[in-house]
Amino acid sequence: MDTFDAIYQRRAVKAFDPEHLLSKEEEQKLFSAAIQAPTSFNIQHWRFVVIRDPQLRQQVRALGNNQSQITDSSLLVLMTADSKAWAKEPQRYWKDAPKEVSDLLVGWMGPFHEGREWLQRDEAQRSIGMAMQTLMLAAKAMGYDSCPMIGFDIEKVAELVKLPADHVMGPLVAIGRGVKPAQPKGGQLSLSDVVIDNTF
Repeated sequence: MDTFDAIYQRRAVKAFDPEHLLSKEEEQKLFSAAIQAPTSFNIQHWRFVVIRDPQLRQQVRALGNNQSQITDSSLLVLMTADSKAWAKEPQRYWKDAPKEVSDLLVGWMGPFHEGREWLQRDEAQRSIGMAMQTLMLAAKAMGYDSCPMIGFDIEKVAELVKLPADHVMGPLVAIGRGVKPAQPKGGQLSLSDVVIDNTF
C-alpha cells in the first residue's frame, strides 16, 4: 500500500474479528517496522507488552471501560518505554557506528539525561508515540486495522503487567481484522488552524 494511502486510511476501528489470528511472521513484520521509529540518541526506549493471555485480556477489558477490541483484536499491545534506558549499557545503541561517533554520542547521553527526570519521561513518551504510529501504519499497509486506546485504569493495568518502576506506560493498541468501518471523522481542523509560520 502507498504510504499516503496508509496514512489517510488508518482509523480507530472498534470492532474486530475475534477468531482471526496473526501469524508469527506477520507479528514479526509489524514489530520489525515499529522499531524503525526514531528515538533520541537511538536509545530505543520502547517495550512492547503483547497481552496474549485470554484471562489477562479480560482483566484489562474490565479496567478499560469494557471496550470489546481489548479482547477481540488479534493483537493487543501495551506501549511502554524504559525511561532509564539511557543509563543501561548505552554503548549498545551505537555498537555498529564508527568508534568516534559512538564515543561522542554515548558520552553525551549521561549529561543530557542525568538529573532531569522530566526529560527522561518526555523522551520515553515521545518514543512511544513515534513507535505506536509506525506500528499502526504498518498494520494498515498489511491490510489490518488498529485502535489506539487510553481509556483504561493506568495504575491498575500497570500492576497487572508488573510494569517496572523505571518504565512509563502509554496507550494500548488493538490490531486485527476489522469487521465494522470506523465512525465518520468528527471534524478536522484546517491547516490554517495548526500550521504557524515562525512565531505565534
